[in-house]
Amino acid sequence: MIENLPGYISITFILTTFLTIGFLIHAVRKTVLQTTPAKILITIIPFWLFFTATMALGGFYAFTGSAPPRVFLFGAFPAFLVIVFFFIFFRKNFVDRLPLRTLTLLSVIRIPVEIVLLWLFQQGAISRLMTFEGFNFDILSGLSAPLIYWLAFRENKINRPLLIGWNIGALILLIIIVSIAAVALPSPMQQIAFDQPNRAVMYFPYIWLPAIVVPIVLFSHLVSLKQLLFSRSSSETG
Repeated sequence: MIENLPGYISITFILTTFLTIGFLIHAVRKTVLQTTPAKILITIIPFWLFFTATMALGGFYAFTGSAPPRVFLFGAFPAFLVIVFFFIFFRKNFVDRLPLRTLTLLSVIRIPVEIVLLWLFQQGAISRLMTFEGFNFDILSGLSAPLIYWLAFRENKINRPLLIGWNIGALILLIIIVSIAAVALPSPMQQIAFDQPNRAVMYFPYIWLPAIVVPIVLFSHLVSLKQLLFSRSSSETG
């Protein structure tokens, strides 16, 4: 655990994590709650929350000598595998049925995430590059999400070009900041931010950023783009 961090930072991030999960569960409840993949997902999420929190509290992710870093190998990567699994095996009865409206609004959680990252930088726990004062423009996705929602779903019609463009742009911003985070993490792979590396995500509760929050946001964009680009009809509910 990182010492001397004000409690409001951790509390805000914990609430943001559960808000992110809440958006996803709401999307599932609206359309696919009784399906097998929904039951699998609802079982996986609490397990993964508990598992990553326990490992972080035990100092497992704080080991800096592994390449790739444990944060990614035992935090982010398993969540990515779950996404791949759902896209391979549950496309028609899960991925294609999730509501675009809810998935679009989900990105508002990036606003409190970016505020937490700024606070963590001010406390010396992450690099300035990880904030909107540095090279993290992901907050634009969060700020624009309500406007995109309003413009894209007016009169019960879907503005597909707008949603496609916004999802691609938001996905690019996400990939950029994840890439920066990876090379600023204390490990043999570190390339930048040696004076103030990204230590926070190695500890509880901030391990939930790469292990929970980012994968859910990534999933929301991939599902949206899958529906918008490759499905004849997309879910308009939510």
